[in-house]
Amino acid sequence: MNNNLSNCSLFKGLKSSNLNELFSEIPYQEKKYKKDEIIAYAETEVKNLLILIDGSVRGEMMDFSGKTVKIEDIESPNLLAPAFLFGSNNKFPVTIISNNQSIVMNIQKNDFLKILQRNELVLNNYLNNISSRAQFLSNKLRFLTFQTIKGKIAHYILQIANKSGMNEINLPKSQNQLAEIFGVTRPSLGRAIREMDKEGFIKANGKNIVILDKVRLGGLLK
Repeated sequence: MNNNLSNCSLFKGLKSSNLNELFSEIPYQEKKYKKDEIIAYAETEVKNLLILIDGSVRGEMMDFSGKTVKIEDIESPNLLAPAFLFGSNNKFPVTIISNNQSIVMNIQKNDFLKILQRNELVLNNYLNNISSRAQFLSNKLRFLTFQTIKGKIAHYILQIANKSGMNEINLPKSQNQLAEIFGVTRPSLGRAIREMDKEGFIKANGKNIVILDKVRLGGLLK
């Protein structure tokens, strides 16, 4: 069994010996994926629990204008679409693509149910995980509904500033990465940031951003 599995949030608090014992009774498969290989397509049924135990993947979806938007990168070890394993519309919300060589563990739904029934700690971890994922997807969907690039930039900047409690922040991602996340071109993103600087919303110097007028910046979200 891959050693990374014990670091997965699903098994938080579980001893290695208990984990080995648990999987000695539950069948599973491990599959390797190459860079840019598709692991799962959006809108296909989620039949099994998928656990990324090595590597990195990304989730992509089409926005309202038909553009491909990267929703997020997921690093191992982590669950893939855990909130969609159960329910009446249990389909992958995004297409999952391998960023590099990765390994995914596959556990059939019925076998995973046995794990949940046998171990209360794993059950609690799973419920916490899917609740957090639902909240993340809700915030992401709200973000994608912003009609303007400036609105998306403002939301991203304010989100980071609110977490840090400071009006001066350093963007954790490059403009190329942000353009990919926002579903816009790199020149369009750069132009919008320059305009926001010129209009007095922010002071931008590379990745360093100083919020000059938080109230006006928040007004771009409406």
